[in-house]
Amino acid sequence: MKYFTKDFVAFFKELEKNNNRDWFQENKKRYESSVKNPFSIFVEALIGRLSEIYPNLTQLPKEAIFRINRDVRFSADKTPYKVQSSALISEKGKKDYATPAFYIQANHNDVRVYSGSHRLDKNQLQNLRSEISHNMKEFNKLITDKKFTSTFGEILGDKNKRIPKEFVDAEKEQPLIANKSMYYFFKQPSSSLVKDDLIDGLIEGYKAAIPLNQFIERAISVSEN
Repeated sequence: MKYFTKDFVAFFKELEKNNNRDWFQENKKRYESSVKNPFSIFVEALIGRLSEIYPNLTQLPKEAIFRINRDVRFSADKTPYKVQSSALISEKGKKDYATPAFYIQANHNDVRVYSGSHRLDKNQLQNLRSEISHNMKEFNKLITDKKFTSTFGEILGDKNKRIPKEFVDAEKEQPLIANKSMYYFFKQPSSSLVKDDLIDGLIEGYKAAIPLNQFIERAISVSEN
């Protein structure tokens, strides 16, 4: 099934060059018909497919999709609109960035699927590092799995300059222990947006991350018990 027309791509290409309220208001009906409504239908279909993997997934599209308006209060960039449509599909909702889930963004440049773990609290980060250090062989196997590396490439994320002393030796063996976030993504060209098999390709790619996601969730969920 096709969810988007070529105007989805054209809209964001033009918005990037005209990121102001006047232009957006002039093109608001176009935004709703070519971007907002199709993206909502698309996310609803994604949720349906992902519920086959996550039985407790009960999100509605409006609960997963992020607003196109940017929060410019604390940003040097005062452009009012995001230049992509995006959604976080998760059993725990879009406000939980720590639990690995399915984040998607799409615009005129590409379609990206991200997963991994962000904004870990102190206990979650401690438990993840402990899990890696005690199960180094398992973790290394997951991040070097051919399907994972061919789809997602490397693990990204900011690092702490200093880590707790108990992890110093483990960091020498696995530098990712110093990460305070771990995320990974793959992308497809924007031309894939108008293809019938768009969702099939995105779900298939995401599946390569599930074993690593399960490892991370197992680790950070310890802090919730």
